[in-house]
Amino acid sequence: MDETDVIVIGGGTGGYSTALRAAALGLRVVLAERDLIGGTCLHRGCIPSKAMLHAAELVDGIAEARERWGVKATLDSVDWSALVATRDALVARNHQGVSGHLAAAGVRVVRGTARLTGPRTVVVEGAGRFTARRGIVLATGSTPRLLPGLAPDGNRVVTSDDALFADSLPRSVVVLGGGAIGVEYASFHRSMGAEVTLVEAAGRLLPQEDADVSRHLARGLKKRGITVRTGATLTGAELRDAGVRATVRSSGGAETVVQAERLLVAVGRAPVTDGLDLAAAGLATDARGFVVPADWSRLETAVPGIHVVGDLLPPPSLGLAHASFAEGLLVAEVLAGVPSRPVDYATVPRVTFSSPQTAAVGLTEAEARARGLDVVVNSLPLTAMAKGLVHGQGGVVKVVATADGGPVLGVHLVGPHVSELIAESQLVVAWDAEPSDVAGLLHAHPTLSEAVGETFLTLAGRGLHQH
Repeated sequence: MDETDVIVIGGGTGGYSTALRAAALGLRVVLAERDLIGGTCLHRGCIPSKAMLHAAELVDGIAEARERWGVKATLDSVDWSALVATRDALVARNHQGVSGHLAAAGVRVVRGTARLTGPRTVVVEGAGRFTARRGIVLATGSTPRLLPGLAPDGNRVVTSDDALFADSLPRSVVVLGGGAIGVEYASFHRSMGAEVTLVEAAGRLLPQEDADVSRHLARGLKKRGITVRTGATLTGAELRDAGVRATVRSSGGAETVVQAERLLVAVGRAPVTDGLDLAAAGLATDARGFVVPADWSRLETAVPGIHVVGDLLPPPSLGLAHASFAEGLLVAEVLAGVPSRPVDYATVPRVTFSSPQTAAVGLTEAEARARGLDVVVNSLPLTAMAKGLVHGQGGVVKVVATADGGPVLGVHLVGPHVSELIAESQLVVAWDAEPSDVAGLLHAHPTLSEAVGETFLTLAGRGLHQH
């Protein structure tokens, strides 16, 4: 039996960040991974999908150049195999980088399926039995949720994990699910020339975000030619040789049949605990399949010394890679016995990399009012700024603040490149800054960030675009 300080089960963002930080703090670490280091984010999610979305942005740019700027550019075709090769090369480079960091840090990576045999012991198939002196970290991630009776076949019906790994691009697609993943895939396929129908059961897209974000996003997607069906559910899907015949029912009961080459299911993700044998360590999941911490400040379960990070966590954890990084750092520091701050989920930025993009941090207007807070709201179109007019894609900045000059509670953005604008607002919200604190800080001209600065100026009573 091998003895070590920490055993991490799962090599995704939460797992490898835990391992790297623990090793940096002088702990001996064994990291067990049954697939590939980097997990879903690196190999099937964040990185490959954003690489493809960048390619989509380039395709959209050709159309804009021709139609808006007089640049006589044309798009002959998309070489899917070349595009895939570039994506895969980027993923491979990142994979090599993470693997190299783990090796340089002295983390022992063990390949194989791991299962718990006690509160301090783990068996890794084909690698042996390990004992952890300090603790065990569960970081096994998540998998796409499936619909009963609708099995993915990799071509006509696909999940978000394999949507970009099909042999070819579809000419038409129904995307089921209007959360961040579904919206991103709908956006990508539209850029690549597909007819897209986006179906969401809730009354609006991105139902967890501010209602104004949802409204502006839907407007932008519809302007691009995407059919958006909110308050609608899939009631049937008949597989045919040429694709899928989907039946969609609206909230009013009317049914519509949509023919498409592909049905992309993006209805959320489920935590992965199969094979872990949680019961052997005295653990169990909740009704939704999550492993719930007994102490959120340490992300420690009811079994002392067993911690959990990443997609295994229920809300308020957000299932976001950058949140997993923070969780990994926290748990590693707890296990090393050094001071560490709990993860502040209220200040974790949330981004959707569609076109238009959305980005947000903090409370929505509805959440703030539901808490009984006296709030003031200010919104400003990105086109109120010169750079917003240059981009010509519309968009908005919305700030929710405490009334009478109190702290900023939330910032919500829709428009081009807003994923790159949210970091400033994260600091504003996290540090309980007031609009007057931010109003004196200059934003470079001409930039989109000026719209953010101008919104704070207005709330501080100094705006040039009072409205």
